[in-house]
Amino acid sequence: MSIRKASGVRTRLGRWVFGLAIIFFVGSLALLIALPSKGPATGAPPVATLDASSDPAPTTSPSATRPSAKPSGTRKPSVSPAPGPTDFRAVAAAAAEAIYTWDTRTSTYSEVYGRMRTLWVLLPDGSNPWTVLVQEFEATGVNAGSFVSLAGQGAFREAKSESLTCDEQLVKVRERPAPWPGLHVCTVRLSVEDHTSASTSSYSAPVSVMVNCPPAPTAPADRCVMVAFYASSDRIVY
Repeated sequence: MSIRKASGVRTRLGRWVFGLAIIFFVGSLALLIALPSKGPATGAPPVATLDASSDPAPTTSPSATRPSAKPSGTRKPSVSPAPGPTDFRAVAAAAAEAIYTWDTRTSTYSEVYGRMRTLWVLLPDGSNPWTVLVQEFEATGVNAGSFVSLAGQGAFREAKSESLTCDEQLVKVRERPAPWPGLHVCTVRLSVEDHTSASTSSYSAPVSVMVNCPPAPTAPADRCVMVAFYASSDRIVY
């Protein structure tokens, strides 16, 4: 092989090696750019993912207090239900409103009367029998026959307490006090509205409610109950 040919071969070989080195350098540089930086972040902080023990940020206002984490080792015992109401005035007002409230569109007469029986708690001495309940409930202006007729008109009745007088505020109670401590008498004046599909009528109606509360031995230990009500005009307590 002549010196000129050998020199040409070496020149081509050098160019090939130089080109290969350039390709390798460019590829390495691209790989370095593609890899994530292990140094401290210089842009926006990464979005944190929350696990079960994380405390999320408040969604209402920056000053809202966030609940603290509760230990998961033991379950908190269930809270017993609150005792029934012992405010006899509130019980009397609520009972009076319930007595004058019904809806033929959603209830039958049996269901309405059954609700009255649930409210009316019998006394051991038999002084408040079911016969009195029937008589006084019918004195509110509705019975089984009229309820069917009213149902054909889509009738319903609403009542709201307007005023309340109890115990010593009533002249008849001052003249003849209740026979035992814990028995209260309240006369509630109601604002009543009778609705049908064709009309609405408004009027005022009194109802006297007898409520039995602790410490009466005939009352539940934790609440007051209704033991009678009077809607007949000659039985209202003033």
